[in-house]
Amino acid sequence: MHDEPLAATKRQELKAFLGLAVVLAPVLAVLLVSGWGFLVWMVQLFAGPPGPSH
Repeated sequence: MHDEPLAATKRQELKAFLGLAVVLAPVLAVLLVSGWGFLVWMVQLFAGPPGPSH
């Protein structure tokens, strides 16, 4: 009788893990990288590209 709630809990835990690992982690990685790229682009737009100024 105690096996069913435990199996349901394990199933919920597996769904949560897959949701985090397959959906949330890649989405956060893409947002982080694209946000950093946008920040660098905006800084270079106003301050100029890096390198020695001539």
